Amino acid sequence: MDTEAQPTERDRSSRPSDSEQPSDPEGPEERSRSAFAGRITDWVPGGRITVTLLTLLLFLLLLSTFVLRPFQIPSGSMERGLRIGDRVLVNKLAYRFGGRPQRGDVVVFDGTGLFGPGDYIKRVAGVGGDHVVCCDREGRVQVNGQSVDESEFLYPGDRPSTVRFDVVVPDGTLFVLGDHRSGSSDSRDHLGSPGGGMIPVDEVIGRADWIVWPFAHATRLDRPDAYARVPEADADADGGAGDARRPAGADG
Repeated sequence: MDTEAQPTERDRSSRPSDSEQPSDPEGPEERSRSAFAGRITDWVPGGRITVTLLTLLLFLLLLSTFVLRPFQIPSGSMERGLRIGDRVLVNKLAYRFGGRPQRGDVVVFDGTGLFGPGDYIKRVAGVGGDHVVCCDREGRVQVNGQSVDESEFLYPGDRPSTVRFDVVVPDGTLFVLGDHRSGSSDSRDHLGSPGGGMIPVDEVIGRADWIVWPFAHATRLDRPDAYARVPEADADADGGAGDARRPAGADG
């Protein structure tokens, strides 16, 4: 007895003939995508090259707007580390998502209405609540009672300050100094101005993390160890963080 199952009429009719070829399910989608891209390149003068350049330009624009911004050093106020004409990359995300400026950071901020029109670059010497004084018996800046050894980044031959000051940094602001103290206009010079020389954190554009030009001078800008030993501010000391004092006078 023949036990092999005989195909029914339906089985025979459902089989593709030799002349039929299975369709490619991805074909129509791929054709529609390529057709769309082709229409764009046909419409734009220059074709594919122009579209590629425009895409790259848009990417760089978004990167500069939200992530990294190049900044050219305009003066010698941050020598010896940052020289006139150096280009640094400013990390605009450093203080987003809960991050806050820290002592020793090199920051770029909008000085309009504070130092003058334009962007400035300085080093953070004090954050909200800090008691910043110049100077101790050895002529060093003190932060919260801790003397700071700035010899690692201070311009050779400069003193930490020839202007004496005694301030408590209000919350939400920064006390900033240039590394080339004798050639820098910074918080010391604006203590009697509106805002008391303090920089609102909201005006900070970002943290300068890299020198990228010239290549021979390229390096990462790390936070100096000198500020790591500074203790946190005592909120009850020196009248609280809202008591910003005036300069104590000039020394030389």
